[in-house]
Amino acid sequence: MKNIVYIKPLLVLFLLCFSFSSCEDFLEEDFRSGITTDNFFNNDGEALLAVNGLYLLLHSNNTYTIRGLDNFTQNGTDENGPSRNVNGNIYNYNVAEGVSDGNGTWGTLYELVRNSNLFLSSLDGNAKISPALNDRIVGEILFLRALAYYHLTNIWGDVPYFRELLSIEELSVIVRSDKVKIKADMKDDLARAYSLLPDAYTGSDLGRPTKWAAAMLKAKFHLLDEEWAQVKTLCDDIIDNSPHRLLDDFAAVFDQSDPANQYNDEQIWVVDFTSNAVSGNFQSKRTDDYNPRIRDEPANRNARPGGPGTPTNVQLFQAVMKERNEDMTGYGWSVPLPDFALEENWEEGDLRYDATIVTEHLGFQLTHPYFRKNWNLDQVNSLRGNHPENYVVFRLADTYLMAAEAENNMNGPDAAYAYVNAVRERAFEPDKPWSGMSQESFNLGIRDQRKYELCTEGHRKMDLVRWGILVETVKATTHRSWNNPAANIQPYHIHWPIPLNEIQLNPNLLTSDPTNNGYR
Repeated sequence: MKNIVYIKPLLVLFLLCFSFSSCEDFLEEDFRSGITTDNFFNNDGEALLAVNGLYLLLHSNNTYTIRGLDNFTQNGTDENGPSRNVNGNIYNYNVAEGVSDGNGTWGTLYELVRNSNLFLSSLDGNAKISPALNDRIVGEILFLRALAYYHLTNIWGDVPYFRELLSIEELSVIVRSDKVKIKADMKDDLARAYSLLPDAYTGSDLGRPTKWAAAMLKAKFHLLDEEWAQVKTLCDDIIDNSPHRLLDDFAAVFDQSDPANQYNDEQIWVVDFTSNAVSGNFQSKRTDDYNPRIRDEPANRNARPGGPGTPTNVQLFQAVMKERNEDMTGYGWSVPLPDFALEENWEEGDLRYDATIVTEHLGFQLTHPYFRKNWNLDQVNSLRGNHPENYVVFRLADTYLMAAEAENNMNGPDAAYAYVNAVRERAFEPDKPWSGMSQESFNLGIRDQRKYELCTEGHRKMDLVRWGILVETVKATTHRSWNNPAANIQPYHIHWPIPLNEIQLNPNLLTSDPTNNGYR
C-alpha cells in the first residue's frame, strides 16, 4: 500500500491515542480500562484509519523491516549466514532467557494481537461503516491477527492466547495455551477472512491481504499440522481460481528495480515498503543485510592490475559502479553459506542459481558470495536505510510445492508430479521433469526444491522443524570459521524461550512448562 506514507502523520496520532504499547512488554499498561473506542469508529474513514494503523507493526524492526522475523525463520539453517562475526547469539544458538530471547518481536506481535482484538470488538458488525468496507476491514484484521499467532506459535510454541481486550490484572496471571487450540481457531478465522476479503486489489490498495492470502496462510497452518487434504484443497483453489500465475522468468519475481512497478502476478501477499517516507519505518532496511559492504569488495581490492601507480581494484570497481549509479553500502550480514553458494551443489542446469547467487559483479570477483535475488545496489532509488523493496511473504511457486507435498503424502507421486514440474519447468532449459520416483524419494526431493526455490523467503527454518530435521541439518552444514551452530544446537532449539521480561512480570507463564521450552 504505497499510499500509506501519505496518511502516516494521522496514523501516528491515532496510535498515540489507541495503541496499547510503545514498549515491548505487554503487561506494562492497563489497556482495557484506559481505552475506549465506542464513539470513534463513526464512518468509513475512521475505520480505514484503524486498520491502516495495524500495518505499521509489520514495518517494525522486530518484524519485517530488518532481521526481526528473519532471526527466527531464516538464520541458523543451511542457506545463509553472516559475512563476519555478528549476530552470533542468534546464528549460533547461544540463546537463553534474557539473551536474544526475542523480547522485541514477542512484544510487537502481541501489540498486533491486542490492537486487532480492540478493533474487531469495535468494527465487526458496526452499522456506521458501509457493509462492503466493513467486511473487508474485518477480513484484514482477522488475517493480521492470525499472522501474529502464526509467528508466535512457530517461534515459542504454546503462548498466551486471548481474543478480546484483557485488563492488566488478567494479563498478569495469564498462562500459556496449547498451540493446537490456537492454530485451530486461526484456521477458523482465516476461513471467515477468506469469505470476507476481495479477490484482488488495484492502485493504492495493493499490499492488503486478499482472500488468496488468507487461503495461503490457512494452508500454512494446515501444512505445519500435516493436514494434507486441507493443504491440497486450499492450494488447488489458489492455483485454479486466483488471478496469480507463475512468471516465465524466475528473476523477474524479485525484480524491485522500479519502485513504481514492484508487484507481479506471482506475489500473493507482500509487506509493502516505500522510500522517502515522511517518518517512521515505511522504508525497508532488510536490503542492507543482503547488500555488500564496499570495505569487503571486490576480492584483492588493493591489487593494482595495471602495475605500480595505477588504480587499485577497488577504485576501478567503484568507478564502473558509479557509471551505473551503483554502490555497495550495505551491512553484508546475510550471505549464502559456502555449500549453498557453490553451483556444483545445485542440480545441473538449474537456472535459478544465477538468479539467486552472485559471486562476481561487472567483471570483478567478489570476496563473498551474495544473494542476487535480495540485493539492490541502485543509488538513485534504493539508498542505504531507505529502500522501497517489498518483502514477498507468500507467492504462487510455494503454493505449487505445498500442493505437491500434500498430494504425495496422501496418494503418492503420480498426481504430485504436475505441481512440482510446473515449478521446475521454469527452472530448467531444457526442461527436467520428475518421474519414476517413490513416495519417499519424492518427499526428499521436495526438501531440496523448497530450499532452492524459496531460499531467504522466511520458510526454511519452519520447513526443517516440521520435517523434524533441523538439528541434523544444521550439524551437517558447513559454516564459516567464526560460527559454530553445529556445536551448540540442541533438540529444544526448535522453539525460543519465553522472554525473561515476560516471566518476571508473570511467573504463571511457567505453569504449564517450568523448563521454559527446555531453556531451564
